[in-house]
Amino acid sequence: MTRHTATLAGTWGRRLALLALLALPSVHAQQTREDLARQLPASDLSGAQAQRSARQFLAAPGFALARVADNPLAATATPVGEKVCIACHQLESEHFTHTVHALGLHAAAKADPAIPVCETCHGPGSAHAQDPAGKGLILGFTRSSATPLAQQTRTCLTCHEGGARDHWAGSIHQRNDLSCSDCHNPMATFSGEGLLAKRSINDTCAQCHNDVRMEFGRRSHMPLAEGQMSCVDCHNPHGSLTAPLLKTATVNETCYQCHAEKRGPFLFEHAPVRQNCLTCHTPHGSNQHALLVAPVPFLCQQCHSQLGHPNDLLTPQSLANGAHPDERLIGRACLTCHAQIHGSNAPSGPKFHE
Repeated sequence: MTRHTATLAGTWGRRLALLALLALPSVHAQQTREDLARQLPASDLSGAQAQRSARQFLAAPGFALARVADNPLAATATPVGEKVCIACHQLESEHFTHTVHALGLHAAAKADPAIPVCETCHGPGSAHAQDPAGKGLILGFTRSSATPLAQQTRTCLTCHEGGARDHWAGSIHQRNDLSCSDCHNPMATFSGEGLLAKRSINDTCAQCHNDVRMEFGRRSHMPLAEGQMSCVDCHNPHGSLTAPLLKTATVNETCYQCHAEKRGPFLFEHAPVRQNCLTCHTPHGSNQHALLVAPVPFLCQQCHSQLGHPNDLLTPQSLANGAHPDERLIGRACLTCHAQIHGSNAPSGPKFHE
């Protein structure tokens, strides 16, 4: 009897609790408009958010930190703004308008009026505006200006320091007193990229290295004249750890960027190949097959004279039209048999036959 009473009491207790919950007013029914607003995602139809986003977009991160350049020759000069510059330099302004620097600086100046445009590179212009003919009162980027070459380069590196220019100091170009404006012209768009002084990278390099450019006109040459590569595919003109300004640490590593099949390792290595590609090849152009420094077999005999089979010295008299033609000098000469001259992975290839 007692157990039955307890069961009934428990059942009725649960029912009363359920009725009490049902009798309570709905929580959502009591929510006010403010409560609903707090639960909904934030929205701003006033346009303020859009204006803030536009300002952030116009900030142009690459130019947002631009400041007036220092000019030691006009230490007391003050900034005057772009409009004062354009009043006299209208033609330069028209050329400059479509360059990367102009677009970036103008975008940054819209977001922050304190960002200078012309004076980012040329320094404060008040002294120059008062005395336009005064030497050194504005930073110039030509060899005829009074601004020292070191100051010209230092001004450019204010923004462009690091990256490919890490090794500019001490490089062959820096030691020969080249300035940025010898290769670049930031005031006009002459080239498709890089704001170069000439139409292309190769034309820019050829201003000084015309002898190298002539090598590309030889019978066997790298496809530079055909537009399939440029000087900067192998060289870093802003400086590197190597004397010829290679983009990699060694000549071989530079060649392997394109000629990966020659990298190896091979089961049978050809020592001169592993040491330096320039032992047998010239990198720019040659009148011999495959950029070789000398024709085969004379190239091979520089190391392999009086060795192997047969050891008689081959001369031009052994050519097909010579006094005593020799089949070893006709066709591919040594390479007719020693075809895998860069190295072989064949078990029977110690002589680079296969």
